[in-house]
Amino acid sequence: MSGRLLRSVATLGSWTLVSRVAGFARDVLMAAYLGAGPVADAFNIAFKLPNMFRRLFAEGAFNLAFVPIYAKKLESGEDADAFAQNAFWGLASFLTLFVVIGTLAMPWLVWALASGFAGDARFDMAVDFGRITFCYIGFISLFAMLSGLLNAHGRFAESGFVPVLMNLVFIAAMLLARQMGWEMGQTLAWTVPITGVAQLGWTLYAARRLGFVPGLRVPRLTPDFRRLLVLAGPALLTGGVVQINLLVGSQVASGTVGAVSWLGYADRLYQLPLGVVGIAIGTVLLPVLSRHLRAGEDDLARDSFSRGAEMALFLTLPAAVALVVISTPLISVLYDRGAWRPEDTVATALALAAYGLGLPAFMLQKVLQPLYYAREDSRRPFHYALVSMGVNAAFAIGMMPVMGFVAAALATTVSGWVMVGQLWWGARKMGDAARPDARFWRRLWRIGLVSGLMGAQLWVTADWLAPQLAQPGGVRWGALGLLCGSGIALYFALGAALGAYGLGELKGMLRRRRG
Repeated sequence: MSGRLLRSVATLGSWTLVSRVAGFARDVLMAAYLGAGPVADAFNIAFKLPNMFRRLFAEGAFNLAFVPIYAKKLESGEDADAFAQNAFWGLASFLTLFVVIGTLAMPWLVWALASGFAGDARFDMAVDFGRITFCYIGFISLFAMLSGLLNAHGRFAESGFVPVLMNLVFIAAMLLARQMGWEMGQTLAWTVPITGVAQLGWTLYAARRLGFVPGLRVPRLTPDFRRLLVLAGPALLTGGVVQINLLVGSQVASGTVGAVSWLGYADRLYQLPLGVVGIAIGTVLLPVLSRHLRAGEDDLARDSFSRGAEMALFLTLPAAVALVVISTPLISVLYDRGAWRPEDTVATALALAAYGLGLPAFMLQKVLQPLYYAREDSRRPFHYALVSMGVNAAFAIGMMPVMGFVAAALATTVSGWVMVGQLWWGARKMGDAARPDARFWRRLWRIGLVSGLMGAQLWVTADWLAPQLAQPGGVRWGALGLLCGSGIALYFALGAALGAYGLGELKGMLRRRRG
């Protein structure tokens, strides 16, 4: 991997790590104050609605189409700023209308996402919370578009800080609500749009430092904007398929009180390695591959793709093993306090293990999808996503009578691997630039072997530390730290000994980070 790509991934990944750690603190407080009861279920659905549409419109369709066009204009010296201005106000106009419609239609949106809530208090709470939180989609979607602009300039740190800001605002709000005696569900709902304003404000400031100031204007249907819409169309449909998968999971879970929250807590935990590595690599790879492919630099494109896939698996395959093997100690130590119940630990741990099995698949999607979007090919990923959607729905609905809410989590994993298989198969015709090089294959089996050995060690160590992990207070945190630390130490030691990675590469990355 080139030094620039490695440095960018490390920068974005480090900020994402800080964000996820802050997110853990947020979730620990939420679990203690709300547990996994009706209020937690209602808030999770209300918060999921704007985030679902944000992933669909901004981080999904819009940015996947916007970044390659904007990067191309930067590279060729065209008027990239005018294109970005028009795109910004086009997106803002659409979002304003969408927020108004969505807020008015909130009861139907809640029913579409969690019909199991109908007839109990969770439904009315989710509608009330949803009307407060839905405007968040406007702020966070414009933030996502500006992040794409910053990333095209190689400015990853500025946008990487924003999720940290969101989690800090949530933590402060919960602590303040506890002290002031405010109702926690309402406090969390009102905190959502406040974080959106803070996130967008910070990113506008960062974009202004690059010279991008979105002066008020009426968007125009220019040829470039038409091209943006043409590219975004299939990507929007692809993202829609992914969101339908989430909808199926929420529907399956909504029939059981607490299940929406169990899946939510498990989802955010497995998102730690996915966010730190997968999203960072995917975000950096798209503009890098776009530049190399336009310049006809297939060798450099292949090296970037191979090193991205190599890093993704090296850092997430062991994480997947750990999430499966020690899911119960992780959930127990992180969340078991306050309103949290022992049955919440068992259920959330099952969901976490199911998600963990799919973590390498979710990671590889982040690496493989840029191969298509860098070539402005958004149609084939859509067709692949349709197949995955069918697999997800069939598995979740078909297996729900057998395994209950866990079917939703396991369906996500199964459909994730189906998507990876299709992306990999479809990339065969892209030439050498889309084929991992010999070094990737030499290291792949070593990474798998070392991850398996680490998993066995974690299993034995968790059994040995079981009495300490069950104790309250700092003892259990120390035991969990020892458990995780021993697994990390063994993995890196065996990895270096067996050639799963080169020690000099990690040292080089750290030197570039400090520089």
